[in-house]
Amino acid sequence: MILEIFFAAGCFWGVEKNFENIEGVVDVVSGYSGGSYDNPTYQDVLNNRRIQSESFLSVLKNIGLSDEEKSTKKNALINHTETVKVIYDTDRVSTETLLKNFWEIHDPTQLNRQGNDVGNNYRSAIYWTNDDQKEIANRTGQLYQKLLTAKGYGEIMTEMAALEKFWPAEDYHQDYLLRNPNGYCPDHSTGVTFIEQAPKESLVADISPLGGKEIIVIGPEVEGTCLFCLEFEKLVTSKYKGTIPLRSVPASSLKGFELVTETWATPTIFLIENGKEVWAHQGIMSSDDFYKALGEFKLGKDSEAFNVAFNEGTDRRFCEQYEIFKNTPDGIFIDKLSGRPLFDTADRFDSKSGWLSFTRPVRNEVYEVIDLSYGMTRTEIRSLSSDIHLGHVFNDGPDGMPRYCINATVLEFVARGDV
Repeated sequence: MILEIFFAAGCFWGVEKNFENIEGVVDVVSGYSGGSYDNPTYQDVLNNRRIQSESFLSVLKNIGLSDEEKSTKKNALINHTETVKVIYDTDRVSTETLLKNFWEIHDPTQLNRQGNDVGNNYRSAIYWTNDDQKEIANRTGQLYQKLLTAKGYGEIMTEMAALEKFWPAEDYHQDYLLRNPNGYCPDHSTGVTFIEQAPKESLVADISPLGGKEIIVIGPEVEGTCLFCLEFEKLVTSKYKGTIPLRSVPASSLKGFELVTETWATPTIFLIENGKEVWAHQGIMSSDDFYKALGEFKLGKDSEAFNVAFNEGTDRRFCEQYEIFKNTPDGIFIDKLSGRPLFDTADRFDSKSGWLSFTRPVRNEVYEVIDLSYGMTRTEIRSLSSDIHLGHVFNDGPDGMPRYCINATVLEFVARGDV
């Protein structure tokens, strides 16, 4: 289910960037909410940033108000706060995850400010769009208050209410830090995390070898404290669906592995076979480098599949894998390394060429490159996820459609019901 929830936690540039990096968040939009006037501009919220004193918090929250005071609220000029609209898929990320992240990324005990950003337009706020969000916001807020109090912080000052209206901010505010990577993005977090509510050793179960080949990515002991881990997750692990199991875990959870490489660096990526380290890399690595290492591990550097994937080779006509795949039942052909879907049996046809042929790929999973090798001009097809060579596309398919001529050795097959 696709839902919306709205957060304010200081300057919206950094808040927008934070939520954009969470898997399952579909889109984030910077804007303005919580005020009493229509069509606000950035200049408006700056001009009005000092209209409320700290004593006006009770008016904002409707705390213990008399009828006269409630009337005052209705007639008062209330400024908007810099807000981000978070659109998310509940099948991929929970409302509770987003709300816990919100509490952790700023200091909700500060009133009408975040750090040196002073003004009511920087106030902390949650604006929900359904009762479930309201319940989770209140519950996580109460729990976070206990954690904050234990660390010596004061009362949470976050404005919490149902959304009334959201106005998108000016275009130049959208994806600001993506377009200006050195732009202003202060860290106002308290350092208090929800993980502190239980002893560290009870939060992550021991991880033992699975047997056979597997991938282990060493991450931080406290979630969210390693920016390089988040970047590697964004580049690789969040998209990985390969048949070799991949687990991201803190080093303290590993039990029974025979490792040579130290695990103090995060991330550290291990390729494991029967519990023993085969290959390792300390620190972040590119997607291309990861899949090159995985290719050697899974395919073997001297294999036909590796030659096709990384040396732009070509399967032999009517090779053994082609004969296996040419008549498979209903299903999907996936990238042999990343596990991402590439071609559908519904688009397969027999071109009599000796290579698998399709009229089209799965949308947004391959890309094209001009290939000038061997004195010819051809269009090469590569996997978007792993960047391995797949084959070429020609214009001689059935009924005027393209013919995607694809090497079988770099594919795996998954039946429709198992995708």
